Amino acid sequence: MGITSTSPALNMIVIYSKDVQRLVKFYQTYFGFTPVGEAAGDLVELQAGANGASLLIHKAGKAVRLGQASVKLVFSVNDVNAFKAAASELGLDFGSTHHANGYDYANAKDPDGNSISISSRLYRLD
Repeated sequence: MGITSTSPALNMIVIYSKDVQRLVKFYQTYFGFTPVGEAAGDLVELQAGANGASLLIHKAGKAVRLGQASVKLVFSVNDVNAFKAAASELGLDFGSTHHANGYDYANAKDPDGNSISISSRLYRLD
């Protein structure tokens, strides 16, 4: 049971970056995010293509350590190997494809060292 009668929706993830524009370009190129408003400065909101949480790319302060493994962004794709091939043509290489519980997944890192994954879990046949 939550705080209210309706569960709050997760709709935004903040990612800290030393190079905001580099990370904006990465998520635009490989995952189809589009900027909301002006895509300049130290704070850029990116909206998911079809649905899902938005990303807020925020300029990291000097004390922020990048690439911590406590969070991983997982992107749902129907065909992991097809997505890997398309991403590789654009310069992003994922690791081996793993199989678990009826779905596939593969891992990589964004330019700041944050863990990302592509997964067909949403599309698995139960």
